[in-house]
Amino acid sequence: MLALGVGNVAFAVLMAGYTHGAAPSPALRLWMWARMGIGLCQLLGWSRTYFAIPDLHGIEGAGWVLAVSLEVAAYCIFFGFQRWQRVLVPVSALVLAVILAAGSADASVSLMTALVAAAVALSAAAMAWILLRPGRRASLLQKIIGANDALFALAVASWTLRALASDTPLDQHAAQGTAYLAGYLLMIMNGFGFLLLCKQKDDAEMARLAATDSLTGLPNRHAFLERAEQARQVTLRQRQPLALVMIDIDHFKQINDRFGHAAGDEALAVFARTARCVLRAHETMGRLGGEEFAMVLPGTDLAGATRAAERLRLAVREAAVITSGTPYTMTVSIGVVVLDANESLGAGLARADHALYAAKHGGRDRVEAGHPQQRRA
Repeated sequence: MLALGVGNVAFAVLMAGYTHGAAPSPALRLWMWARMGIGLCQLLGWSRTYFAIPDLHGIEGAGWVLAVSLEVAAYCIFFGFQRWQRVLVPVSALVLAVILAAGSADASVSLMTALVAAAVALSAAAMAWILLRPGRRASLLQKIIGANDALFALAVASWTLRALASDTPLDQHAAQGTAYLAGYLLMIMNGFGFLLLCKQKDDAEMARLAATDSLTGLPNRHAFLERAEQARQVTLRQRQPLALVMIDIDHFKQINDRFGHAAGDEALAVFARTARCVLRAHETMGRLGGEEFAMVLPGTDLAGATRAAERLRLAVREAAVITSGTPYTMTVSIGVVVLDANESLGAGLARADHALYAAKHGGRDRVEAGHPQQRRA
């Protein structure tokens, strides 16, 4: 118990140092305080052997309930649960009330320990469910931590039930060793595991930001070209068509000059939101730079790509851009091609770009289909 208490307090101190000066993370902060609370409760449990203070066990029991509730709350926040307070707060309050009532009624140490152990097992089971819940893909790291939580919950519940079913005190029962061993595993797995989960989430967010255009939220040039090449390889293997579309906002410089660069940024954002409403799930749009965008449409022939481009053109015309002055509408010119067999992505985009310029020279606010790739004799 002493080793567990010192270990959990040490984890909390390390987390305090790790989070100092970093971006605020409510989940990690709650988890840190939960680890500190659990460690202090374990130290209180160890000190009961040396200090015969009647109220010490009741304080320890209340501390356990609060600490494990904070840990469950940290997991709920980390995984983005909505309205988790509606369940966790009343359940925690009920368990706390039961333990405080048992303490005020001078319940035996074995009964108090059993109540606290049941609360700890319930919280571990809740964390295991959060990590391993059905219908959601869990990473290998989540599976490892969740399995450890489930093992700990089973070990503590088994220890408590077996001890209550016999006359042997809980601290002398043979199953106590299994519960403490599971507690060591929980401390190590959850200690490093939650930190690794936070790092995993931060790394994923950094990767997302590196591949996303900050203004429109669309894939940036590098990310779009990468996804488009992947789509080309897949459609080539499946012998399906692949359409490429180049889009340019008409007279974008005039928008900036007339309404200001903030209005130009808003126009780009409005265009991106409009495009998302038109795109199908398997289609990808990216911002190549400035007011120039591109789309890749797997499994779509030239006629289908032209219809999709027309839907986008009409949707953009109907979308109003709100500025400090009078709202205005914008138009787009679009070039559409279908990638020829064994044609490179760069060559296909170049043909779509030529079709785009043909649409601009033809009066703008229109869709132009590109010519097939010329083959050498």
